[in-house]
Amino acid sequence: MTFTQLSMPIFEKAINDYHVNDNVDTPINNPYAERSIEYYLYLKNWIDTVQWHLEDIIRDPEIDPVEALAIKRRIDKSNQDRTDLVEMIDSYFLDKYKDVKVLPDAVINTESPAWAVDRLSILELKIYHMKEQVERKDADEKHKEQCNRKLAVLMEQRKDLASAIDQLLSDIESGKKYMKVYRQMKMYNDPSTNPVLYGKQ
Repeated sequence: MTFTQLSMPIFEKAINDYHVNDNVDTPINNPYAERSIEYYLYLKNWIDTVQWHLEDIIRDPEIDPVEALAIKRRIDKSNQDRTDLVEMIDSYFLDKYKDVKVLPDAVINTESPAWAVDRLSILELKIYHMKEQVERKDADEKHKEQCNRKLAVLMEQRKDLASAIDQLLSDIESGKKYMKVYRQMKMYNDPSTNPVLYGKQ
């Protein structure tokens, strides 16, 4: 089983579990063993799914400004949680491949494996919600046809991205590529680097 064959069903499960209640305040009930890679993949997609719906809510033109600010701050925290989790998944890959002998002509990839997995998680969300649009009872045929064409593109994109991720991991495992993890330095969340937070005049 490839890594994406493991991760995609977990992403789909998280999305489906969320939509049982379809509420951003629904507590997560992660079914996987704590600290396992499956646990972190489920958590990753759950965070993405909740944030997807928070982004929907905040775009309501009639939203109360106080509520909008609260949601914006919640989205900021979610982004930080998402970044921390991606780095945790990258740590899993670093540990898994720590004993690989890197070949002399090995090259580095443009992004780490976990950031590619992050894109796959978001892509699963796009596919789920585009399918919803295709199946909408209140939408006209033109809308459904347009969404169906978009869905076909997303499905092809998922296939290509999954293949690229599995190839990247295979190349790392064989020493053809190596990975580095640069910790994301989100300055706006850091009281020491955000001028508003540290009181710069």
